[in-house]
Amino acid sequence: MSVGEPNPESLSQRELRNESGRVLRAVGEGRSFVLTNRGVAVGRIVPLDAQAPTLPIARPAKRVGGWAALKPQRSEGDRPMTRILDEMREDRV
Repeated sequence: MSVGEPNPESLSQRELRNESGRVLRAVGEGRSFVLTNRGVAVGRIVPLDAQAPTLPIARPAKRVGGWAALKPQRSEGDRPMTRILDEMREDRV
């Protein structure tokens, strides 16, 4: 919805189909519409420059632990990648 228009006009699917030219001109002029299907609101048609509605932040996100806290652990049997590749190449010869 645009900031200047608190109650956008309701527009049915049939009106959008039959009067798409008028609707596009109105949207280009800054008007917003609520698109309905059988009386149930299903979407909004707003101008591209309209500000997106902001979502209220109920609580800030906290990042504690998780995957970022994990460190790779080498076991005794780990070999360098170059050595593994050399061994694989020996099999081809």
